[in-house]
Amino acid sequence: MTTYVALLRGINVGGHKKVPMAALRELLTDQGYGEVRTLLQSGNAVFTASEKAPAALSREIQQAIEESFGFEVRCVVLSAAELRGVVERNPFPRSSFEPSKLVVIFLSGPVDPERLSGIDPQGYLPDEFRLGEREIFLHCPNGLGRSKLADVLGAADLGVTATARNWNTVTKLVLMTES
Repeated sequence: MTTYVALLRGINVGGHKKVPMAALRELLTDQGYGEVRTLLQSGNAVFTASEKAPAALSREIQQAIEESFGFEVRCVVLSAAELRGVVERNPFPRSSFEPSKLVVIFLSGPVDPERLSGIDPQGYLPDEFRLGEREIFLHCPNGLGRSKLADVLGAADLGVTATARNWNTVTKLVLMTES
């Protein structure tokens, strides 16, 4: 069995697309996944399954949610090893950021760097971003709520599903995959 993380996009925000975590755990268990656990109310689930491509798991979960709750929810699935790889690829030195001010935007696939070429990094300092393999690292020293760069990245047409988590959540999910 392989451990995976599912990151649901845009649920339980402002009273829209409500997916209670107990219901999500039950849904994933009913789909045949094992050891299902959730973190926070923002749609973070850790589970085990037979080894399968994350994109296939994502499609299965999205379909099950739509059938069960009646609305579409996009999600990004990563194996535990892929999530650890994201942590290892963090381009910002650990001593240079507060965990609540570093965000990882998880992507369903690689992004063509050309899609980000219209963003002038100098125009958004001190905020910075770095493109990873299937993620974008976004550092907002003054906080995410004040970041114009976060708004621009959120509105960018990346051509893939994207969902963001702060560094605290990312590291908690890694710990969950190890226990």
